[in-house]
Formats: sequence, C-alpha cells, structure tokens
Amino acid sequence: MPVYAPARAHPRPILGGSATEYPVGIMRAILADLVAEQQTLDQLLQRAPDRDWKRRTAKAGWTVQDTISHLAWSEDNALTALEGDADVDPLLNTCGDGASRDDPGVAAGRGKRPQEIIEWWRHARAAVVDALSRRRPDVPVGWPTPETDSEAFAAFRLMETWAHGLDITAALSREVDDTPRIRHVAWLAWLTLPLAFARAEKDYSTPVRVELVGPGYARWVYGPEYSDQVVRGTASDWCRVAVHRLRPEDAETLTASGEVAETALQVACAFP
Repeated sequence: MPVYAPARAHPRPILGGSATEYPVGIMRAILADLVAEQQTLDQLLQRAPDRDWKRRTAKAGWTVQDTISHLAWSEDNALTALEGDADVDPLLNTCGDGASRDDPGVAAGRGKRPQEIIEWWRHARAAVVDALSRRRPDVPVGWPTPETDSEAFAAFRLMETWAHGLDITAALSREVDDTPRIRHVAWLAWLTLPLAFARAEKDYSTPVRVELVGPGYARWVYGPEYSDQVVRGTASDWCRVAVHRLRPEDAETLTASGEVAETALQVACAFP
C-alpha cells in the first residue's frame, strides 16, 4: 500500500469548506500557496542586512545563509526528480530536515555571498514550480519516496519552506503569523503517519483522525470519521510538532484520544 496515496483519495478541506469537501484544482492551490510561502520568506530576507545572514538558527547550528543554501539545493534535487533526467536513488538518503553542517546543500553554499545564495534559491524554486504546473497531480515523482505523487511532492516543497522559514524568522527575531497555507503542512503530517509509525517500529493498527482549528478558526479534518483514535488541537501546534519545531509535551493545545493517537503525537514527522 503506497505511503503517499493521491490526495484526491482523502478528505482535504479548504478554508471555509466542510470536513469532507474535495476542492477543485487543488494542485493549483498548492502551487499558489507554495509560491506565496516562498515569496514571504524572500521578502523577509530582502529586508535583512548581510550580517543577519550569519545569525545562528536553532536547527542543527545552521546560520540563516546555511538554511537558504539547503533550500536552494533541495529545489535543485527536486527539479532533477521531476525531470527524470537522473537516477533519484542517490537522493533518497539526502532528503529531509538536515542534521548537520555536513549537509550537501550547506556545503554548496559556503563561500558564496548572500545575494548569490538567494538568486540560486529563486531560480531553483521557480524551475520546480514551473515543472510541477505542467504535471498531472497523480503522476509519481519518485522522490523522496518511490510512491510520492506530484501533488504530495508540491506539498513537501511548501512544508520544507515553511519549516525552515520558522527557523529563519526566529533567528531574525521576527514574529510568525500563521496563514491558511499551513493546511497543506497539516494534511501532509497526517498523510505521512504510516511512514512515521513504520520508522518508529510502531504498529499503525487504526487510522488516526486529526481534527484541527486553523487560522481564522477554520476547521480542518483529516482521516476517517469512524476512527476512535483522534488528535485534536490547533493546526499551528500540530504542524510544528510534525516538523519537529515543537516537542509534543510542549504542544499545549493538542490532545490525543486513544493509544494510537497518543503515539501519533510522538512519532509524527512530515519530513520524509
């Protein structure tokens, strides 16, 4: 059974929609939100002097510059996977959240000026959005897992931008205003639960239902109605737990009903 099944097979609410509404043109919506998320981070960086690019983030000891280098490098690999010009197998062990300054993307950005880094990221991310806009949502990409389809892949790109954007925003001492764009991160965090359980060597015996309150008091629900394993709380906390920017025990709004749901809070990981 594919870990990343096409999103159309799952309830995916949108702002103002019901919990079981299937929005039209969801791929276009993801891409529009992806571009908006990237532009928001880009604009923040445009206002930051070069010295701020040397500020340390809380993630793996990276600087702001390291983080953007990682994002740019990730977009380059994303394009490679989308174009199918190279074997993606070597990429499978290099995706994810990054763990050290030995990250290939961080290494590639060393010695470059901030303007070079941001131009690299701009060109790379634009190429990925263009490639995704010309693909059917259900066509497999093959990275970060063999089963990942184009729709989930676009959500992965948004999730990684948002998660690292949290690190940069904190490093620059700016406030974070969550937007309805995090609904894609929330959905992805639920969709990847089977993989998260498998990695943790836990039994995903009953599908988990996730009931969230998003920005503007939107109600976002993922998972089968019949499930008695339920996670409830704010989308902000759920998303931060899933990208490992918030420890489950510190997520004050999140509650879990049922043993599997409790485990879901501990193992959730939107990064592949």
